[in-house]
Amino acid sequence: MTSTVPRQRPAFAGAWGGPGAVTLVPLTVRPTVPTTRRVVAPPSADEHAPHREPPAPRRARRDRRVVPLLRLGLLLVVVAACTSGPLAQTLPGRASRPPSAETDRAETPDPSAVVASLLGPDSRGHVSVAAVDLVTGRSFGAAPQTPVHTASVVKLDVLEALLLQAQDDGRRLGPSVDGLATAMIEDSDNDAATRLWDLAGGAAGLARANTRLGLHGTRLDDVHWGMSTTCAADQVALLGDLVRPGPLAPAARSYATGLLTHVEADQRWGISAAADPGAVTGLKNGWLPLDDDQGRWVVGSVGVTTVAGDPVALAVLSEHQPTEESGIALVEALARTAARAVAVDAR
Repeated sequence: MTSTVPRQRPAFAGAWGGPGAVTLVPLTVRPTVPTTRRVVAPPSADEHAPHREPPAPRRARRDRRVVPLLRLGLLLVVVAACTSGPLAQTLPGRASRPPSAETDRAETPDPSAVVASLLGPDSRGHVSVAAVDLVTGRSFGAAPQTPVHTASVVKLDVLEALLLQAQDDGRRLGPSVDGLATAMIEDSDNDAATRLWDLAGGAAGLARANTRLGLHGTRLDDVHWGMSTTCAADQVALLGDLVRPGPLAPAARSYATGLLTHVEADQRWGISAAADPGAVTGLKNGWLPLDDDQGRWVVGSVGVTTVAGDPVALAVLSEHQPTEESGIALVEALARTAARAVAVDAR
């Protein structure tokens, strides 16, 4: 029986392509599995980090030199001669035939190579990236099935599991659960997340929901939920459940996307770095230092935004980062690379 939700947030599903508009394409990048290490430290409170916009490109200088009339006339004669002969192909901005698709591809940087260039020794084997254009179905992945610690990214999983359970029971979330869900997603409140984790049935309850939500590589930690592991492919599947018909009813999808688009201002970093100017972004971030990893950081960001006019689902997960700031910078660089790989003008 389909349930309703206690309040209606501004719907964002339509901006992501609308019901029935999405067919996710399986990611075919060969996964790499990092060395497993046991993490025993409890998750500490998330620290807020500001979003940094990329620097604006420099404006090209104008050449203000005045060419004498006689020299200009001579130059025109030379250019006219060149354009009618074999040298025409060497003139800037001139081509003897329209550029081919092969030429376009040759001039476009290989996104896999760009990703590899971004991964230093602190990131190799500790990063998982996935992106899907929700209009065209184009997909990109870099180790999309590599497990990475979740930190607060797992809160999106908790939310969707709760909505699915309430829907199955034909009940509303209720005001108290609604308040906890709002605090968990919009404020990244850990106490609210713990209460909702327990309400959803802990790791076992979430695992049952994940089977129906299409997650296959997520491992849940019932002692410290922030120590759960997931992969970018699973997170893109979760995001897909919010923008297409599936296990969750339209009211539940609208409720969840409303929360994701209203996170606190100082938590709007991450995949939002790939967004078109002025685009609305719905996301959930996670950031956590691991005591068992010498204080190195887990930094991740998952969500949906608009890139080159298309809605794109993005998931960028990282761990073993030297600092929180370096982790955020890496996540944003990877988000921009993955988004450009799928949201291209094919005309």
